[in-house]
Amino acid sequence: MTSAVIANAIVNGCGVIGLVVAMLALHRRDARSPLTGRFLIALGIVALLFLVRSAAWLTGSSLLDDLSVIPAAAIPFGALIVTEGMLRRHAPRAIKLAVIVGAVVLGLGGALGLERFDTPYAIALALFQLAGFAACAFLLATRDRHSLMASENRAVDRMTIGAVVVLPFIVTDFGALMPDMPVKLGALGALLVVTAMLIAGSSGEARWHAVLLTVLRLVSSTLLGLAAAFVAPDVDAAQVMRFCAIAVSGVLAIGLMTDTLRSFLESRAPGVLSSVAISPATTRDQLIAELLRHPLFESARRYREDELAAYDPLLLRNRLASHRVLRRADAPWGHLPIDPAAERLASLMAAVSATHLVVLSSDPVDILALAVPVTSADPATETAIALVQRILIMTA
Repeated sequence: MTSAVIANAIVNGCGVIGLVVAMLALHRRDARSPLTGRFLIALGIVALLFLVRSAAWLTGSSLLDDLSVIPAAAIPFGALIVTEGMLRRHAPRAIKLAVIVGAVVLGLGGALGLERFDTPYAIALALFQLAGFAACAFLLATRDRHSLMASENRAVDRMTIGAVVVLPFIVTDFGALMPDMPVKLGALGALLVVTAMLIAGSSGEARWHAVLLTVLRLVSSTLLGLAAAFVAPDVDAAQVMRFCAIAVSGVLAIGLMTDTLRSFLESRAPGVLSSVAISPATTRDQLIAELLRHPLFESARRYREDELAAYDPLLLRNRLASHRVLRRADAPWGHLPIDPAAERLASLMAAVSATHLVVLSSDPVDILALAVPVTSADPATETAIALVQRILIMTA
């Protein structure tokens, strides 16, 4: 078994893992959507291709190699049904017939072993796949934009770009067309597309965070592949490319798994905002009591004005009136370090080991002092604390 075969099998195996994870993520987001069903069919076809093909390479089975052509020929069909779902329109009848007939003819031909007519069959299959993607991209690009919502148009634009970007990766899978290619990159292209697809489904700020994280993964995995390649003796350009393809594919697949698992676990964890949303409390005091049972607020203690006599509540009123949440790290909160009220607030936080003071009322003084561990002090936690403060103020 050559290094090229091993590299191809690993990259395709990573593609299978990534596509299956993407299917699970899409199903969890909206299992009842008709478009989700279309995406699952399309991704399932591609995943089946990568699975059968990698198994054929690892086992040397000519039967599996023949059967792998069936899902390969069905890929344009999967792309077309996704295109129809996104446009909410049927594709022209001629395109539908061409995709179905081509899938049946080329698929049956592969199952019967006709791909042994290496170059002609590979060219026919490659042209069929490329024509299918080109047709889908054309339908997406020439759509009636007024018939779709703005969010749908943005999604279609991204999908059009994805269809164009994936074409060069698909071509590398055809050895008859690119016999000198060290490793087949079709699975890597699929991983990039599903990663971009899941990122596009995020909110604006989260989307940019995910893009930056993906870029970091791509750069770091490429550097890792380069470093690993030079460990092997007699390294050449082909070997470097194989190592890089393996590293990038593996990191993308692992990234999809970790992101999906983290999202799943976070959705099951009792978030502070979800706790507020489902709380049966009818008064602010009841809501505060509910919050104090949440892990984020379990260390919190409420201080009313009569408990703060040592800190001059009258002096604190003016300062607390202009603040909602005070962070110890931000002291003296825009005031002079020798400001009497700022000094007293800093002293209070030090005395009770608090990292945050949540202002419930400035007149009379009513605050929550809580300690947020440094491992939990991320922007999401800060936002949750600020939102809880606003909710508590409005329920006064």
